[in-house]
Amino acid sequence: VGFPISSDGGVGDFLASMRGQPSFVALQGEGREWVRLFSRETMAKFDYTFTDAMTFFDDHGKRRRLWIPEEVGEITDSEVFMEMLVDRILGVLNHEPIDIHANPTFLPEVIAHDYDRLWTAERMQKVIDAAKTNDVAIEINNRYRIPSAAFIKRARQAGVKFSFGTNNADPNLGRMEYAVAMVKECGLTPQDVFVPRPDGEKAAQRQRAA
Repeated sequence: VGFPISSDGGVGDFLASMRGQPSFVALQGEGREWVRLFSRETMAKFDYTFTDAMTFFDDHGKRRRLWIPEEVGEITDSEVFMEMLVDRILGVLNHEPIDIHANPTFLPEVIAHDYDRLWTAERMQKVIDAAKTNDVAIEINNRYRIPSAAFIKRARQAGVKFSFGTNNADPNLGRMEYAVAMVKECGLTPQDVFVPRPDGEKAAQRQRAA
């Protein structure tokens, strides 16, 4: 269940309304602006924070939301696009105070069919290394069926933790079929699964403001 909160204001009331509920309360950062809208103190009041790299500004300063074909436009050179995308993902992992990187390795529809070719071992490793360095868990996403088993196995070998998500736009959340399949195929154990950090160890408290 999500509630839109656009800045520090209103967070206290929202968290108070959730007090005593048998659930974690997370902050989802939207776009790249979110880090300027919330203080680190406010971020740390949540059990964990997460975001994705599906919204960014391209090399020409144009805002792109990768799930909207009209904003993606034509991709004339998929290799050049991938270099830009990996750079933007690394920017998120290295400079935004998140505990989980959601929708990892997502590609726009126009090039998604080339996922295995475009997500080379080198590109995967760059993302994995940044996640490990910054202690960011990788979401295994049921809706988009990402990341691939090859990515998950590499990330597990590097010691990266995993979470499970759906990013569904409707109430039909499914039964985490893809995540369950990846747990079995990649040999994931409870020790590989992300657990929210205690106060003082959350991403907003570990990472200094950029």
